[in-house]
Amino acid sequence: MTPLLNASRFLVLAAVFGSLLSAVALYAYGLVDTVVVIARTLTAGDVSTRGAKDLMLYFIEIFDLFLLGTVMLILALGLYELFIDADFKVASRLQINTFEDLKTSLVTVVIAVMAVTFLGQIMSWNGETSLFDIGVPVALVIAALNIYLWVAKAGKK
Repeated sequence: MTPLLNASRFLVLAAVFGSLLSAVALYAYGLVDTVVVIARTLTAGDVSTRGAKDLMLYFIEIFDLFLLGTVMLILALGLYELFIDADFKVASRLQINTFEDLKTSLVTVVIAVMAVTFLGQIMSWNGETSLFDIGVPVALVIAALNIYLWVAKAGKK
């Protein structure tokens, strides 16, 4: 029974491969989208304040794709390191020793994704919706996640 239970850790490879494929898809889509936006901008020749604002909004949304890809990559690397190969070499910032380290890394990137998403809402705001109704819940979640990070960091000391 023990060998079967020890081998069950390899079930996590499904999540590792799925997360890795998701990261590759998000990065590839973001890259293609970047090229398309640049090509469209150059061919349109729209040099105006409105064109600049639209371009900034496109790039903020594309950056959001890259951040989501990064979340998936961190998840794949972290799960692999935790369950398959503890000696797996990654950048020191991505070093995952415990499940708590993985959660902390993910929460940090989720905060960035939420901030970029809200920035996109601000950039595309047309005055019809209340930014307060969107901003307050986002700020509360970001604050709660930062408190979690603070508590997790204090617990390591």
